[in-house]
Amino acid sequence: MRQLPALVDLIDGQTSAPTVALEDWLEDPNTGERLQRQMATDDAQIERALAAAWRVHQAGAWARLPPDERAGYLAALSAELDKRRERIAQLESSLTGAVIRTTRMLSVITTGAWLLAIEQMKTNGATSFMDGPNGHTVEIHRLPWGPALALVPWNAPAPMAAHKLANALAAGCPAILKASEWAPHGCDVFIEAAQAAGLPGGVLQVVHGGPQVGAKLVSDRRIRAVSYTGGTEGGRSIARACAEDFKPAQLELGGNNPMVVLEDADLDEAAQGVVNLLVSLNGQWCRALGRLIAHQDIAQELLTRALDRLSCIRLGDSLSEQSDMGPLIHSRHKAKVERQIAGLVARGGALHTSTPLPDLPGHFLAPTLVTGVPAGEATEEIFGPVATLHTFRSDEEALALANGTPYGLEAYVFTRDEPRGLALGRRIHAGGVKVNGSSMLSLNLFAPRPAWGWSGFAEEGTVETFRFFCGTRVVGVEGGAAR
Repeated sequence: MRQLPALVDLIDGQTSAPTVALEDWLEDPNTGERLQRQMATDDAQIERALAAAWRVHQAGAWARLPPDERAGYLAALSAELDKRRERIAQLESSLTGAVIRTTRMLSVITTGAWLLAIEQMKTNGATSFMDGPNGHTVEIHRLPWGPALALVPWNAPAPMAAHKLANALAAGCPAILKASEWAPHGCDVFIEAAQAAGLPGGVLQVVHGGPQVGAKLVSDRRIRAVSYTGGTEGGRSIARACAEDFKPAQLELGGNNPMVVLEDADLDEAAQGVVNLLVSLNGQWCRALGRLIAHQDIAQELLTRALDRLSCIRLGDSLSEQSDMGPLIHSRHKAKVERQIAGLVARGGALHTSTPLPDLPGHFLAPTLVTGVPAGEATEEIFGPVATLHTFRSDEEALALANGTPYGLEAYVFTRDEPRGLALGRRIHAGGVKVNGSSMLSLNLFAPRPAWGWSGFAEEGTVETFRFFCGTRVVGVEGGAAR
């Protein structure tokens, strides 16, 4: 049995153990074994964390540091996390089921986010100026909202925590991180890094727990900005709570993402795209494939080629260097995905799989394509390696299918005619559309990552997340003459 370290809170510069035992257990997704009881920070400690963050904000102890000094702390945090990259990657692979090659690749974000945030602090955080009346200058100040709350998902917790925390701290906000109760240990390593970097007490705090702890933090008036990545229902609850207090919320939620394959597409490239979008993070990511929308003349051939490629996928232990894909995170999540698949079958679906299952007792599920389900009955997200297949005859019909859900996160178009693909992509109701691509990477490091509809609001990005944590103040003289 793999051993997990004890969970640790960081509150006002001091470490302690969370003391409230929750109902669920963390499991080894590769074996199904119970590893450790989920734990939560108690109410008294949550209050201490909130009070410390508010004290730091009210005193200006972090926001008023000279930018170079604040940047020095962030650079030190990046360096300390870099020393611990492999341990974070191992912890995240062992708990989420994502293969170790993927968690190592994502660890670039865990360390690099801090350096990108430093650059944003120096550019977008600097005071800017414009001409005002009577020859006076108008000042535009980017100022921290106040204590910020980062709520991270379980599929890539450490990279997402780094992105949110780095930008909040760069903006001058003291930050509280609630680690995901399903995969908290990679985020706990941030505590070691913060202490080694000499970060002042109360500037960065880490707590644990499930939705009850999250709700308590979100609804507290001392929290002035909330950044959340996760499910749509959680996003709705957070949006309601933030609306009560008129505090900004950055929400990246679910998706039921379409891939449109036109009749002139390179079918080998499109088939590989299907594989990439089903296998990456084991299909457990918000930008995974949800609906494969193929022209009727090539749909069967595309399905055949995709299944042929999926038959070569090595599904196995997430910590094995040989595995291309790992298990789902937890028995409860696997059971939910299996119920959703059964629902598709009940609506007329036929299942198509070809990836061999390993001789292991964990939460393994072969990538699955489902044909025969009416498009109007395949609108909900399945957070796993499952996609429905639908056919079309015209670009207008393809567009209607692509826009046929309330989500709008990511979309993909495959065609040899790039202008045609771009024209179609410009009409798809989604924050991002890739033509002839299916990687986990952004089209550009500095491109925004928007979300439409049920997929959220307040776009993320290298620039956008920094700006999210900032309020704007405009100061200048209107009357009189300039001296």
